[in-house]
Amino acid sequence: MKANLNPQPWYGRTGFIVFLFLAPALFFFTLYIIAPIPVSFFYSLHNWDGISQRTFVGLRNWAELIKDPVFWRALRNNVILVVISIAVQLPLGIILAVLLTSGLRFTRLLKTVYFMPYLMSSVAIGMLWRYIYEPNFGLLNMFLEAIGKYHWIQDWLGDPKIVLYSVINAINWQFTPFYMILFMAALVGIPDELYEAARIDGASGWKAFWQITLPLLWPTVANGAILSLTGSLKYFDLIHVLSGGGPNHASELLATYMYKRSFQHFRMGYGSTIAVALFTIGFILSMIFIQVTRRREYQGGTT
Repeated sequence: MKANLNPQPWYGRTGFIVFLFLAPALFFFTLYIIAPIPVSFFYSLHNWDGISQRTFVGLRNWAELIKDPVFWRALRNNVILVVISIAVQLPLGIILAVLLTSGLRFTRLLKTVYFMPYLMSSVAIGMLWRYIYEPNFGLLNMFLEAIGKYHWIQDWLGDPKIVLYSVINAINWQFTPFYMILFMAALVGIPDELYEAARIDGASGWKAFWQITLPLLWPTVANGAILSLTGSLKYFDLIHVLSGGGPNHASELLATYMYKRSFQHFRMGYGSTIAVALFTIGFILSMIFIQVTRRREYQGGTT
């Protein structure tokens, strides 16, 4: 059977059929992902309540945004969420993935138990953690009282100093299983011959982890960090359910602030300004992070 040395160009019949299959996905991707970006920028130049006629105001919304202290506080909270999410979720995901691929007993049961938080809805998780954090009869304060740590008892969702970290703790509990599964899939792809050679050379398990496992996991770690970065910047669900951004904007994020301005205060133009700012910040940080990780991978491949 002769090989086809003259394949059809991408715009031929085969390419047209491929385009037909991709067209529905491309249509919805463009409609819901690409198109809202310029539309939001267009709305950010207007004063609009979502119902009446739009009024063009130019860059007035942007000038107000720069002077808005709540916006900067929400941005700071988002940065804190990004840093803690990457610093907690990824290492815990790696640890759980290594433990569950090391041949422990009851591995299937543990996988199911550990993955359950990610399968739950954000509303259900929010209600669960509200019960845990409830100041009078919550599980956490009752436990602290039972062990005699009365000075540790707090109003976990009512104290502006700790409410953000209380919610971030619940977010980490929800999303760590996702990175656990992500790293488990990457660990399965590492050849066993590398570990056998390391054992023959007398390397300990800890040294094999640092010299074999972690370097080969680096591309997955980088992808996971990008996912955590973008997800934390636009996060909304659990903050809205647990604290609503309060008290006094102590746990406000850019997404919750955008929601309040748009759908509670009916300032669609200003809400669109926050949305465009959020997109711009996320895009720039993601590009910087991608360039840094690519440079590290390139340097690692040339050494």
